[in-house]
Amino acid sequence: MAIVEVEHLSKIYSVALKEPGLAGTLRHFWHRQFRDIVAVQDVSFQIEAGEVVGFLGPNGAGKTTTLKMLTGLIHPSAGSVHVAGYVPFRRSHPFLAKITLVMGQKQQLLWDLPALDSLRINAAVYGLSDAVFHDRLAELGEMLSLGEKLTQPVRKLSLGERMKMELLAALLHRPQVLFLDEPTLGLDVNAQVSVREFLQQYNQRYGATVLLTSHYMADITALCERVLLIHHGQLIYDGSLDGLLDRFAPYRAVQLDLAQVPGDEARLRQQLATYGELERLEGNRVQLLVQREALTAIVSRILTELAVADLTVTDPPIEDVIGRVFQTGVVTGGPPA
Repeated sequence: MAIVEVEHLSKIYSVALKEPGLAGTLRHFWHRQFRDIVAVQDVSFQIEAGEVVGFLGPNGAGKTTTLKMLTGLIHPSAGSVHVAGYVPFRRSHPFLAKITLVMGQKQQLLWDLPALDSLRINAAVYGLSDAVFHDRLAELGEMLSLGEKLTQPVRKLSLGERMKMELLAALLHRPQVLFLDEPTLGLDVNAQVSVREFLQQYNQRYGATVLLTSHYMADITALCERVLLIHHGQLIYDGSLDGLLDRFAPYRAVQLDLAQVPGDEARLRQQLATYGELERLEGNRVQLLVQREALTAIVSRILTELAVADLTVTDPPIEDVIGRVFQTGVVTGGPPA
């Protein structure tokens, strides 16, 4: 059963235009003109209970605007949204008790106070009894490895510790739906891994539904089997990560270590170009992009025609595939030109 239902969702902002200088200011005052900016356009999707879904797009694509409509922070211009059976922008108390929104660039904890004080406030806001509060605090604190950090002023915590504390505060009321906007933003590699492991464990333990935006592809590949791609406010892909590779990257990366390097580099480059697209040639290291349907025949030719010490075939990095999609803005693809 879908816990998040989005149908033909759009958000259009009306922005006032103003020319520079005094004359522009006067015209702006007496004859104000506006233009419409389309942030989200006709987006539709559903998310089942317990799913962890990646929501991807370049800066300005409409990700955060969509999340704000899903959480009721802004009213959509058109379309409909239902989350856990509620209309978000009505901001009813039962709805707010079922969701949470974590934004990596925002904080809810009081800077100069121990996090524990802010957590007590959150518990009071959500009407948690002392017993429930202490049980959940102990459980989440153990899962996040925070321990004694709870009594330290927030300003003395590391960035990774603060992010974990923000997650603890956001999950204290045990929401059914988690909207996470760049939760690992700015964290070092170890802190990113720790946050990912916690989110995976939390999802498995409580069956929580997660919609996650991130510019770190490791977050998406570690947590999400399904991804949504948004570009210029429009949803251009909704499916599995594997399906994304099949659809947008109909090629494989072939890496070669040559046992012998011919003296004529120009001639070698010309020969390599007959196998596929030459991405790199450095000494005896070669990387090619080869169409998937021709892969078997091309590899056979390479092994017959070249002195090869080692050969490896891999999928292209997922971040390269998605980056190319956003550069072109289309949903079909082949090897880069």
